[in-house]
This record gives sequence, structure tokens and C-alpha cells, in this order.
Amino acid sequence: MSIEEVRFALRIPVGEYLRYYRGAASFVEVTSLDGRRVRLPAGSLRPFVTSEGIRGVFALRFNDGRKIVDLRRIA
Repeated sequence: MSIEEVRFALRIPVGEYLRYYRGAASFVEVTSLDGRRVRLPAGSLRPFVTSEGIRGVFALRFNDGRKIVDLRRIA
């Protein structure tokens, strides 16, 4: 089974992320640094929420079945 990684920058103000937190939206769609569109569960971003929202560059690793293996902030 192979693992693929995509990197993306994300900036979501705290007020906007509250919609995801409350369940109004289940997924966040981002464009990776190499131009691919990636859709990930909003809940996977919860560990990265600060008082300002979510901000940073992230690395998302997933397997052949498109299941998330790892998500981390890299910058």
C-alpha cells in the first residue's frame, strides 16, 4: 500500500471555522501547493484551531484508499 502526500496552505478565521465545528459543513476543500483539489473532513482540523482560527501550511498523507494517515502543520 502506498502513501501519498499533499501540502496546502490554509487560513480559516475562527468565526468561519465555527460553522464547521457546529456541523454546518462536514468537509473543507483546499487546493494543494501543486494545484490538486483535496477534500478533507472538517473534524481533522480541530487540533489546529487557535483563538485566531486555523492558519498555516499543512502536509496531508493518505493511503491508496484515500484514508488520512497523517495531518500535520509544517509552517
